[in-house]
Amino acid sequence: MIHQFPNQIGTAWHGTHVILIKCNHQTNEVLSFYKSDHAPTEPISTKCAETLSRFISIGYTLIGAYPLSPSEVQYLLIYR
Repeated sequence: MIHQFPNQIGTAWHGTHVILIKCNHQTNEVLSFYKSDHAPTEPISTKCAETLSRFISIGYTLIGAYPLSPSEVQYLLIYR
């Protein structure tokens, strides 16, 4: 029997999930992507703005944007 959870996306999972997306804000290019083991995901676009939009649209919350260099920013998103 499969249990349905109100916050479920895709396959069964629960808890808090973290996504890190590193981008070049000058070119809108995704440079790297990291996620917690069972985090629900969407396909990653080569464009940073589109990738962020996809994750926000499925319920992730942007916690912060952290500059790593003059052209690179790392975005931290969580899903609870």
